Amino acid sequence: MLGYAFRRLLSLGISLWVASAVVFLVVEVAPGDPAAYMLGTGAQPDTVAALRTELGLDRPPLARYLAWTGGMLSGDFGTSYTYRTPVAGMIADRLWVSLPLALYALALSTALAFPAALYAAARRGRAGDLAVMGATQVGVAVPNFWFAMLLVLVFAINLGWFSAGGFPGWTDPAAALKALTLPALALALPQAAILARVMRSALVDILAEDFMRTARAKGLSRRQALWRHGVRNALIPVLTIVGLQFSFLLAGAIIIEQVFFLPGLGRLIFQAISQRDLLVVESVVMLLVFAVILVTFLTDLAYAWVDPRLRRRR
Repeated sequence: MLGYAFRRLLSLGISLWVASAVVFLVVEVAPGDPAAYMLGTGAQPDTVAALRTELGLDRPPLARYLAWTGGMLSGDFGTSYTYRTPVAGMIADRLWVSLPLALYALALSTALAFPAALYAAARRGRAGDLAVMGATQVGVAVPNFWFAMLLVLVFAINLGWFSAGGFPGWTDPAAALKALTLPALALALPQAAILARVMRSALVDILAEDFMRTARAKGLSRRQALWRHGVRNALIPVLTIVGLQFSFLLAGAIIIEQVFFLPGLGRLIFQAISQRDLLVVESVVMLLVFAVILVTFLTDLAYAWVDPRLRRRR
């Protein structure tokens, strides 16, 4: 197990290095000069040049890339061009919104998907199975921002149970969770539909295996055999989807954060792109890339824990 984990860590490090180079090159070749943007269209060339020197934009790209990556390794992401504050502090403040939102949405997605998948698999081909699959098809087809607007219309405007947007902070945890409920639900519904369909298909395949027939022959009911022997064997594809969903929920909530006016990473990167704040864009994107790669690594370890055959084969 340790050798397998070490090989995966080595792959993680190489992936991060390649990703950092790609992110830096893509951001650097984007049109527009941050110094000229900050000073406006009427700025004098010598003023723009002086600001470029102050921001370090006159250095060669390789020197800036090495300084940026070296700073990230030590926890220093540099200083924002626009706000003149440490990028690490800006990311930390926004992360306390985006990370709980992603975890909340993932918990809701799992809580909705697992019972639906078990119910549908236990009633394969019946009316209950068809109803669940029809509902999940709608969930897959409808974008999450439409769910967000619908939830605001129903629960915030008509019923008044939740606020339509904003975040009060974590000084009052109950109020903070209440403010994140509608955004988390809007993110969770499409993901729950995908997860339910994948788990239902995996469980249906497992039900046709010989060991499931043996369990039924020993006197277990269909539901007992499904719970005791089917669920764990169906977790391999489910773990893949859960890992990808967490990465998506953390990195792909830009639109939802805009709809609900949440001060998270999504709004931060959106504002940084519009203001040509290169360090903020690069640092936030690299943080999200690291989250995706880390979740993939943990998912691989979960594979090896669930099915030791994968660990031995690799």
